[in-house]
Amino acid sequence: MINTDIHPLQPRQRLMRDSLGRALRDLRLSVIDRCNFRCPYCMPRERFHDQYHFLRSSERLDFNELVRLTRLFLQLGVVKLRITGGEPLLRAGLADLIGDLTSLPGVEDVALTTNGVLLAQHAAQLRAAGLKRVTVSLDSLDPAIFAQMAGGLGSVADVLAGIAAAERAGLAPIKVNAVIQRGVNDHTALDLVERFRGSGIVVRFIEYMDVGNRNDWIRERVLPSQELLQRIRVRWPLTALEPAYAGEVARRYAFDDGAGEIGFISSVTQPFCGDCTRARLSSDGKLYTCLFAAEGVDLRSPLRGGASDEELLSLIRAVWERRIDRYSELRDQLRARGMQHVEMNHVGG
Repeated sequence: MINTDIHPLQPRQRLMRDSLGRALRDLRLSVIDRCNFRCPYCMPRERFHDQYHFLRSSERLDFNELVRLTRLFLQLGVVKLRITGGEPLLRAGLADLIGDLTSLPGVEDVALTTNGVLLAQHAAQLRAAGLKRVTVSLDSLDPAIFAQMAGGLGSVADVLAGIAAAERAGLAPIKVNAVIQRGVNDHTALDLVERFRGSGIVVRFIEYMDVGNRNDWIRERVLPSQELLQRIRVRWPLTALEPAYAGEVARRYAFDDGAGEIGFISSVTQPFCGDCTRARLSSDGKLYTCLFAAEGVDLRSPLRGGASDEELLSLIRAVWERRIDRYSELRDQLRARGMQHVEMNHVGG
């Protein structure tokens, strides 16, 4: 556990807002840049090969550093934490970090995003450490399509076993995220709806995005959420729901027969930059204010160089208050300029 005597807890400071009036409420913590999948839309195998240089352990923030920075973000208005990667369950001792994070005053929600392959091994331990819920990536139930989209690693059976273990452990609500690509897995999307409808598990469909610089994104493979919604509605009538909270990224729809809900995350065709409240901390300690940012601000160097909490708070505050990011609203303009992006395995989804 973390020694809280070194960095005593402080009250929340004034609510920060960026240059567009958006508050900081959500922090995505990437704990590792490695992954046990090679999804072509994120970490294509030909570019993230066996000789690829991932971060060394000394380059990653250790758990004490992650907790210290999280405590500072909580003072600045953060209330929700999402543990991401890479694949976060590859980080040894992750349950210890979860235990420390969930015990911090001011935390309202801690969730974990995972590809699910290792979840069966860890679900009970994570729940015992204080984790409340998980989001599991599952792009298709078809074994061949799944293999294509996971780079030939893992299996549908492994992911379903992980989801079942999470249910037994009491991790809820469970969300299943599926990245949809036209002509690749869109024809299997309704299988996911049918599999989880009525189970209490919420399926969310994510438009294929131009994350990082290595996934050879082409707009023609984007299936607009509204088109997929209409396909689903033909079989199961749906009614739109109001957002559960300000800044919710998914547009939610309830089945008219009461069998739960589904969601759509539509960064390409229905950008939600206007009320984005999310910051991202990479595993090597860089602060990013957008999933599509080109560069982050180094917090690791001042942290390891002896900076005080007040100095770090001032740095974080300055970064957020000058934030102007709205990439998804300006995608075509920025792509035309050749804008580069941080790779998603560094900052999570």
